[in-house]
Amino acid sequence: MVVNKAATWLKKALDYEFTDAQLLELALTHRSAPGDNNERLEFLGDAVLDFVISEVVFKTHPLAPEGDLSRLRASLVNDATLAEIAAQLGIGEHLHLGGGERKTGGHRRDSILADALEAIFGAVYLDAGFDAARHVVEKTFGQRLHEFPDAAELRDPKTRLQEWMQARQMGLPEYELSNVTGKAHRQTFEVSCSVNKTVTNGHGTTRRNAEQSAAEDMLVQLKSGEYK
Repeated sequence: MVVNKAATWLKKALDYEFTDAQLLELALTHRSAPGDNNERLEFLGDAVLDFVISEVVFKTHPLAPEGDLSRLRASLVNDATLAEIAAQLGIGEHLHLGGGERKTGGHRRDSILADALEAIFGAVYLDAGFDAARHVVEKTFGQRLHEFPDAAELRDPKTRLQEWMQARQMGLPEYELSNVTGKAHRQTFEVSCSVNKTVTNGHGTTRRNAEQSAAEDMLVQLKSGEYK
């Protein structure tokens, strides 16, 4: 009965019916539940997803360099996006979880949802081959495969700031660690970013994060100021 309910849901959500219903059951079984779980299927599904999205990005961005292709793929193939899609599909309602995970809301946990979605891709691949898996991936991502962000905006703030300045022959920004607070296992870093007489400050749990924050603010200031 449980298998039939999940199969009905999948047919409606992703237009796919399993020949081997046990593969779907396994794909929806978290490691906290007794018996076999979906970790191996998640491993396989991750590879299938990576290839399908890579191919889509490659074909839709014929002039993009390798770095931009990687960033565009990463904008879709990440835990946050997968978890969001999985939640929208209602995967959480069909997960098999151990008692502890059920009590703590595991059916809503991003990592569990993302892994289950990838496991379904892997299960479809084993059930019917790559073309079927491709269809399910494309059905799952839907309009997202036609609305990619600007590749330039996917670069991290430090890279974007450096490229913006170099394009205007402004040299490079200077970063300086201003302060570190908190205990060793929970520190907060403060970093300043200087461009000529303009200074911005960023905070983060790592020095790198603080630098990225300061660079982001600097880029906003420079674009809105005299260097625009």
